Amino acid sequence: MRLSRRGLLRAGLAGTAATALGGLTAGCAVPTGSTGRNMVLWYWDGGLGDTVVKNAKARYDSSVDLRAVKIGGYYRSKLITTMAGRAHVPDIAGLKGEDMASYLPNADQFVDLRTLGADRYKSGYLPWKWDQGIADDGTMVGFPIDCGPVAHFYQYDVFRKAGLPYEPADVSRELDTWEKFFAAGEKLGRRIPGASLLTDINSVFENAVQQGSARYVDKDRHFIGDQEHVRHAWALAVEAKQRGIVSNLVNGTPDQLSAVESGRLPSQLGASWATGDLKNGVPRTKGRWRVADMPVRPANNGGSFLSVTKACREPEQAFRIISWMLDAGNQAQGFVDAGLFPSTPASYALKQVREPDPFFGGQVTMDVFGPAAQKIVVAYNSPFDVALGQPVKDEIKNVGVLGKDPEQAWSDAMSTCRRIAKHLGVSY
Repeated sequence: MRLSRRGLLRAGLAGTAATALGGLTAGCAVPTGSTGRNMVLWYWDGGLGDTVVKNAKARYDSSVDLRAVKIGGYYRSKLITTMAGRAHVPDIAGLKGEDMASYLPNADQFVDLRTLGADRYKSGYLPWKWDQGIADDGTMVGFPIDCGPVAHFYQYDVFRKAGLPYEPADVSRELDTWEKFFAAGEKLGRRIPGASLLTDINSVFENAVQQGSARYVDKDRHFIGDQEHVRHAWALAVEAKQRGIVSNLVNGTPDQLSAVESGRLPSQLGASWATGDLKNGVPRTKGRWRVADMPVRPANNGGSFLSVTKACREPEQAFRIISWMLDAGNQAQGFVDAGLFPSTPASYALKQVREPDPFFGGQVTMDVFGPAAQKIVVAYNSPFDVALGQPVKDEIKNVGVLGKDPEQAWSDAMSTCRRIAKHLGVSY
């Protein structure tokens, strides 16, 4: 069901895409950003592999002049502002995975990819990832680029020194529950004073939520962020703090990176793209890292899509370009170029993604991330999840960083959620 104008404005508080796109009514003529042979593709730095983009330009040169434009800054804001202004709209637009739920209520601003033959490709993609690009009314807005299976990154020698399992298969097997994971963190702290298993408790909370099949708002527009799946994640995060397995550092700061480099933060739960963050952020740790399964089951963090906007004058050609760029071979190349983890399982057996990685001690990390990607639990993503999940994330951070009382923090989070839900028209 389409949101009403009032609903679109409410959704704008959950994600600005809903507000800006709501200014375009169905069937309205949208001036294109391309003319004649030109076809414009918008994406962000790292959103597609450079080799794949270059090869696409060469492949389709005889029929179209593909102009791929990297948009800097706040990508979503620039895209929706352009679409709302109905001028210079790209033919093909990248859509970040975390923003996808905000675009879906306005699916009428994009070409339904099913009408271009997308269904014949469906079997080649991860089912849960494919479904994330489909609106409630069945319109397919986004064609899958990558995904972000979460795993356990750890420093081999530090784990061995602490008397913990240190071979990837052993870490996966022996730290397969949150209880075992926390116990390993306590042992690490005892054996290596000053070391912590994780930077902060937010990684526990957010990954525990992402492991499940529900988020903050259901399909019927009911707030469910006070239910057991969120309460359980909250309790795990609080427990991590109480058991002393997290540091007092702020993620991404120089002090935190220094602690990672020195081995005082030898472990983290991160998506596949975090391999690039480690290589760029702490290059001196090359060879120290390994990857194992995260506790319980894998989560997903990130992953994006390509769409064809209603501004496109040649949607069939645009779709031919998209479906070629995102086939199994090209997704494997995107993984090599930009760390974009393929949403095409056929990619996982290809040679270029199975090269031993020196940064990870020669480990073939695909052996961990590939199976993890195929075990992700399907969850409904509401356009209101961002607005109604943020107060909970803010308050669990207050518990971890400021030492706020967990019961008071939960109460404050729920109070804020009630106010936001009422404003958005979400039943509580």
